[in-house]
Amino acid sequence: MTKMLTAALVAVTTGLMASVAMAETVRVGVAAEPYPPFTSPDAAGNWVGWEIDFMNAVCAEAKLECVVTPVAWDGIIPALTENKIDAIMSSMSITEERMKTIDFSNKYYNTPAAVAASKGSGITATPEGLAGKIIGVQVSTIHADYAAKYFAPTAAEVKIYQTQDEANQDLAAGRVDALLADSLTLDAFVKSESGAACCELVGNVADDPAILGLGVGVGLRKGDPLKDKFNAAIEAVRASGKYDEITKAYFAFDIYGK
Repeated sequence: MTKMLTAALVAVTTGLMASVAMAETVRVGVAAEPYPPFTSPDAAGNWVGWEIDFMNAVCAEAKLECVVTPVAWDGIIPALTENKIDAIMSSMSITEERMKTIDFSNKYYNTPAAVAASKGSGITATPEGLAGKIIGVQVSTIHADYAAKYFAPTAAEVKIYQTQDEANQDLAAGRVDALLADSLTLDAFVKSESGAACCELVGNVADDPAILGLGVGVGLRKGDPLKDKFNAAIEAVRASGKYDEITKAYFAFDIYGK
């Protein structure tokens, strides 16, 4: 009888421990498409980049077992709301439109949108400077929304790409005149081997918080208590100096923003 009770207690304890472990596992969605220097798979298929390092630091602080879960960018919010992932950490800007569907943590970086073009093109990051030009943007991004409002009325075309990498390749090949994207992503491109040979940043666009948002945050389901855990962990990682340590490995300047 004693052995049976002991076995039962062990089974119950094991079950509780497994339940706790499952509760601590968080499936973190990142765009399956490479988005350097934030998220991209290396030659071995491991996900690397500033956002991956930051995610690891935040999850360790929050005592969460975070598992990188690649999802196509244009389906990443549905994947969250349909419980296929538990959080989004994929350079997703906090916008009023997205907040109708999901919650966000506090921001963890905020950088301007910029325009890249061929070297010596004379293009500027304004509606006038892009009039009559073909402009490339990634699908389902704040930059696509911005281009639709400010550049489409006078541009020759706003060309939509599934990935930023495809857009970069077309600028390098001369199939588009300019790109609109996050300044850090374009900076990484124009400093790469293919980008440095052809292209340059020509400036940041005028800010519009209603479209470009209030910075990048962790996307979460409405009312999810994970929001408090992420907020506390983000604050702790910044306060400890770990945020600056991670950032200095990728950038020579502050990316947290105002």
